[in-house]
Order: sequence, then structure tokens, then C-alpha cells
Amino acid sequence: MDVSAWKLKDSWTCKEFILLLLLEFVFVIVVVKYGVQSLYLSLFSNTLYSGTLTGLTIAIVLMSGIYFIALRPKKLSWKEVGVRSFSTKYWWKIPIWLVITIVTSVAMILLTTLVGNSVDNSKTESLQQNINLFTILIGIISAGIVSPVYEEIFYRGFIYRWLRVRLGMKWGIGISSLLFTLAHFPTLNAMPVNFINGVVFAWVYEKTGSVIPPIIIHGVFNTIAVLLTATG
Repeated sequence: MDVSAWKLKDSWTCKEFILLLLLEFVFVIVVVKYGVQSLYLSLFSNTLYSGTLTGLTIAIVLMSGIYFIALRPKKLSWKEVGVRSFSTKYWWKIPIWLVITIVTSVAMILLTTLVGNSVDNSKTESLQQNINLFTILIGIISAGIVSPVYEEIFYRGFIYRWLRVRLGMKWGIGISSLLFTLAHFPTLNAMPVNFINGVVFAWVYEKTGSVIPPIIIHGVFNTIAVLLTATG
């Protein structure tokens, strides 16, 4: 397959797109983020642990959805959602894209702070209240590994690609980033940063044709955020 062929066509219809959106915005948000997370919180009485388990549950649900809705019925591999190698010429650009992600995010955080909001949430507050090697490790695994992998495969590998094929790059980046932002509800204060990051990650996927570079950038960015939270 030509390196850019993924931008021009895919094997899916509106059915797969709608089913996966329903899985994310109905099942995950209503059932997992409210129902299952409350169960985890009642069991562990700790927002860091419950949030981490919730993230892992979401990862399992969405990756299962991608496999059983988008890939298996059409006998497709994970390469169809961007899990593929990429040209070595992009390796040196990854640090540049990471710096762009950090700079734009810091700018958005400063703007958010000016209007009286904070980008902290219950999970980061819990980490700050109980900082040790174990909790930092949990934070890094959750935010630096688990979240970047499933979010990039779902939002860039499938959602962005589906929109890119039908609406073009600009609309694909904009709509997929908006959906990525809305999925982080109810952390309203962090949504501007999520949108900016979604734009950068989609652009990186657009250029490389692989979700691996955005996963790396996303993971390093989140890991830095965890370490700053732990030492802040």
C-alpha cells in the first residue's frame, strides 16, 4: 500500500463510526466514568487508584471496540488504525513536536489560569497528597503509557482517519480534536489543553502515517506532567 493511501480510503462505513462514538460517549462516559469509577472509589477510597483503574477499564473497552467493531468483521489488522512503522526521517522531528506540544499547552494553561481556572483534577490532587515512588509509578503507567496508547489508536488511528478520508485534513483534525476534548468531560478546566494537544497529535499522525510518534509525544508529555505534579 502506498504510504499515503490511508488518507484516501478505508474499509469502514458510518456504521462503525457511529457505533464507536456511542461506545465512547454513551457507554464509557455514562457507565464507566460514573458507574464503574464510583465502584472503584468505594472499594479503594482513593481517587488516584480509582482513576487509574477507570483509565485501564476505558482502555480495555475502547480497544475491544476497535477490534470487534472496526477490525475483526472486515478481517483487518491493527495497521489499519495506525499501528505501523514509520519513516526514520521523522525520528528527529519527534522532539520538536514534543516541544511544540509543551509550549502550546503551557500557553493554554496560562490563559486558563488568567480566567480563574486550574488544570488540576481529583487524580492529580490525590497524587500530590500522597507522593511516594509507588504513586508516582502508578501515575506514569496510567498517564504516560496506558492513556496515550489507547487514545492515539482510537482518536487518531480510527476517528481522525475516518474523518480525514471523508472530510479532508482540516476538518478531520478539527472534529477529531473536538471529540477528543469532549471525551475528557467532566474535567472542563483541562479541555482547552486537550484540544490543542489533539490538534498536534493529529498533525503528527497526518505527517507520519503512524500512531507511534503521537503515542511517544503524548506519553512523554503526560509523564512530564505527572513528575511536575509530584514535585510541585
